[in-house]
Order: sequence, then structure tokens, then C-alpha cells
Amino acid sequence: MKSGSKYYLLYENFLQNSEDEIVLTVAEIERVMGSPLPSSSADKTWWSNRANALQSSAWVDAGYKVSNFDPKTKIVTFSKIKTKANYNIRKDKGGTILWDGESIKGLREHMGMTQAQFAEELGVRQQTVSEWEQGIYAPTRATAKHIMLVAEKAEFYKTK
Repeated sequence: MKSGSKYYLLYENFLQNSEDEIVLTVAEIERVMGSPLPSSSADKTWWSNRANALQSSAWVDAGYKVSNFDPKTKIVTFSKIKTKANYNIRKDKGGTILWDGESIKGLREHMGMTQAQFAEELGVRQQTVSEWEQGIYAPTRATAKHIMLVAEKAEFYKTK
């Protein structure tokens, strides 16, 4: 999260919090930010944990994910991302990650996403992600390259 970002103050607020769950109203979030959220924030999809969404970087980069958003009450529940600390990431001789079930699940959890959210990010079905994670089959070469790009953007390597 860059310090010049519109959502940087929200990011800092999450960094200063050590609670497993944070419940905030939209009004409280706007007070922290010092500015109003866009009108699109009334939609549940705005509160996704997608890695490429600027607003989600505020909570995901600080180690949280949105676990619930109630559009009627405008209450957002954030939960601490619990990740497995020691994934066994295998690489080939050139240093490229071999995307097996464990590494795919590790990336997905690192990004704070459900299988469905991760599938949407990659443009595949949730069942496909599930089958990769179970080791039923591996991603194609083209999909593995796409996963690598997503992993780089999510700074997956920096946590290892």
C-alpha cells in the first residue's frame, strides 16, 4: 500500500490493530480515511478481497480480509488472515514455482481469498481451484504462467 493512496490511512489503522476481528461501520471507515467512500461501496462486490482492487489492498496488505458486509446496516466485518507459515514451495532448476496443490492453496490463503474468489481472479471455476488444491490435477502451462503473474502481484515470494 503506497503512502499516497486514498486508502492509506485505513491501511495504517489496520496495521495498528491486533484484533482477530474488526467490525466497522461505513461511517467509521470514512472517518478513518478522512473522506467519503465511493457510491459503489454500497454494493457487496466492492468489499471483495481481490488483489487487484485498490481499496482491498488497505485491509489485505495489513493482514485482514472482509468476512462480511451487510448493505442494510452498512457494517463491515474484517477478520485476520490466518495463513500457514511454512508452505512447501517447490521450484524447478530455473527458480520457477511448480504450482501444485500446496503452493496454490498457499497463494490463495496469502491473498486472503476463498476458493471462489481465487477462481474468479484467475478466470476459472471454483471446482477447478478445489481440484488443484486436492492434487487431482495440476494447472496447464498457460494457467501456471497466469498464476505466477498473480503471485508476483500479490508479493507471494516476499513472505517466504
